[in-house]
Amino acid sequence: MNEANTWGELSSQQKKSGLAAWLGWMFDGLDMHLYTLVALPFVAELLGRPSSDPSVAQHGALINGAFLVGWALGGAFFGRVGDLLGRSRALCLTILAYAGFTGLSAISTEWWHLLVFRFLSALGIGGEWAVGASLLSETWPRRWRPWIAATLQTAVNIGVLMACVAGWGFESLPPRYIFLVGVVPALLVLWIRRAVPEPEDWHRARQGTGRPPGVADLFRGEVLGVTWRVLAICGVSLTAHWTFMYWQQAYIRRLPEVAALGDAARNRAAVVALTCVMLGSIAGNFLAGALAVRWGYRRVVSGMCLAYGILMVWAFSAPRGHGEALAWMAAIGVCQGVFGLFTMCLPPLFPVLLRTTGAGFCYNFGRVAAAAGTVYFGTHSTVKDVGGALYMAGWLFLPAAALAWLLPEEKGR
Repeated sequence: MNEANTWGELSSQQKKSGLAAWLGWMFDGLDMHLYTLVALPFVAELLGRPSSDPSVAQHGALINGAFLVGWALGGAFFGRVGDLLGRSRALCLTILAYAGFTGLSAISTEWWHLLVFRFLSALGIGGEWAVGASLLSETWPRRWRPWIAATLQTAVNIGVLMACVAGWGFESLPPRYIFLVGVVPALLVLWIRRAVPEPEDWHRARQGTGRPPGVADLFRGEVLGVTWRVLAICGVSLTAHWTFMYWQQAYIRRLPEVAALGDAARNRAAVVALTCVMLGSIAGNFLAGALAVRWGYRRVVSGMCLAYGILMVWAFSAPRGHGEALAWMAAIGVCQGVFGLFTMCLPPLFPVLLRTTGAGFCYNFGRVAAAAGTVYFGTHSTVKDVGGALYMAGWLFLPAAALAWLLPEEKGR
């Protein structure tokens, strides 16, 4: 691997792989959050009930739960595909999957149609994380990785901001039409397939082995301890994080100042809140990268999980006004930089031919736990008590901070 010190010293392959992963993640963020912007009004439309009906929130949580389960399964499935067929080929397949099925969400006429399409699109979104992270960990110099992690996570944030722009543009239209924006990423595949080669590490590993390792090998030998530690931290932290990311939209929509507004104005308020979260998250990505360079991944992951939990518990422990709630959203967003660090610190913990399988399986297993958490916090809180669900979820970051100390540091850091 070329241990370049400056941008000019990076090879063409490194630059192309970085751009491919960055664009793939940006569109990940776009397709991922189109649903959260219109979840309540669209599910209400499909059910033929007002958005204030408790069953709307419950069905919306089930759909988001199915999305997170699909994300987990996609990470494991496409992680395996990436180890067998190559990173570039698998990246193309993941993008086609999430772009196509996000667009098909627009034709849903029943709530379960939307659940199926969100599940299928999530297969690609979950797979893209594992494949893109491994692609970069195998092509970029180790000393660049904390900054690459921050830059990649920022791509997701920019994708979510693009979803917010789409939300503004579509705020007066029926909510289903916003999903058509999600088809755009499919065009990226044409360039990736032609311009991005497979990493040399993958080629060498494929030539030097007989039977490629599988998921079962994650639970054997020296890899077993790493697998269980990564599963634990991902399961707990992502449950709390995705409970926040889904239910903060309902929280904003139900604030007294917002609930009294018309449909378009409520949609705009939800978009503004998500924008505040993403702007805070972009700052948090680079803060996390800078801290990781100084103190290492494990300490920073633990500290940022602790901060995430404290801020959530404090923010939702009492009623807040609209303006105050937006400030809390931005502050909590800064702590989301912790998940950018997962991008670069998890894949190198596994052997090359288990890299996308291991990172995809373990990180996305957290989304199975997150799916259960999203549904639980949605069905065990009243429509007016979304803040209480978010308050309870915040406490999960405290054990996540403790579990982060169990994460190993990459050898030779």
